[in-house]
Amino acid sequence: MNHIKKIAARLADFGLDAMMITSESGERYALGFHGEGLLLVTKGGAQYTTDGRYIEAAREQVEGAEVCLTTPDKGHMAFAKEYIEGGKLHNVGFESGSMTVDAHRRYTQALPCVLTPAQDLLDGLRASKDEGELTLMRRAQAVTDEAFKAILNFIRPGMTEREIAARLVYELLSRGGDRVSFDPIVAAGPNGSRPHAVPGDQIVDTGMFITMDFGCKVEGYCSDMTRTVALGQPTQEMEVVYAAVLAAQKAGINAARAGVAGREIDAAARKVLQEAGYGEYFSHSFGHSLGVDIHESPNASSKETRPMPVGAVISAEPGVYIPGRFGVRIEDVLILNETGCEDITRSPKDLIVL
Repeated sequence: MNHIKKIAARLADFGLDAMMITSESGERYALGFHGEGLLLVTKGGAQYTTDGRYIEAAREQVEGAEVCLTTPDKGHMAFAKEYIEGGKLHNVGFESGSMTVDAHRRYTQALPCVLTPAQDLLDGLRASKDEGELTLMRRAQAVTDEAFKAILNFIRPGMTEREIAARLVYELLSRGGDRVSFDPIVAAGPNGSRPHAVPGDQIVDTGMFITMDFGCKVEGYCSDMTRTVALGQPTQEMEVVYAAVLAAQKAGINAARAGVAGREIDAAARKVLQEAGYGEYFSHSFGHSLGVDIHESPNASSKETRPMPVGAVISAEPGVYIPGRFGVRIEDVLILNETGCEDITRSPKDLIVL
């Protein structure tokens, strides 16, 4: 699965003769492959260069592009220069959202063309997933659901956050994930008030909430989910907070559909927490897009005014974080359509008491 033809079809809209792709995520989206290479896409064809570490796999897997082997004597720049000169390519877009200043200077000095910022070309295409991409994301999410079911049978009082995080990685990879889509978050007790807590030596014990945020990649596409579980009987306050977060998530999911601005989805969930008295403890957006990267755009945030496209894939993850005490976050992944959304996360959301 690749998207070379889709990229080529948008070049004219951006006034480009070609698009140069050098990032890992851009390469994965364009080719369905990553080999630390350089891809040039034109209206009439494409050239992909990579080195001896990846050339055999590239020639087997890459379709729709001429695959060239770089050597110490002829590297990416030399191939790109030849291709640009041969095609008389003047205006070449680049991934302005990921290219460093130093890299831009090197490309500018080496290539006989004008380099034009064109991150919006790729971002616009990646915002709406096609059926091939959605199939991979459903597979990744199914692996993640299975890993969650398994981790529930593993957690015991006396374990550390670090042990649980390590086990999550094992469960994700052993069940079909190619790699994790981000380092898992495991936050127990008071650490749960930190949305992006780093798993450490905190012991999990009876009476604590444990928040676990994790996901994997399948053929380059991400999953993402969060569940907060109670180890032993929770207090009434903990149950009330959990219920409020779940109600907020359901409100956001009910508001999520293509054509709606991200801020409207965020507002639907935020209103529930504000009315419950926890608005000040919801410190991030309702959700973000995901795909080949774990964070893409557009977002379901209070600042997002753009309407969501059909095929957008977003997280649904409101949370309440009470400093020094505990936190709750519940996260699913949604595929947006014109009438609503499909929730592809199958794990239960009612409070689980271990």
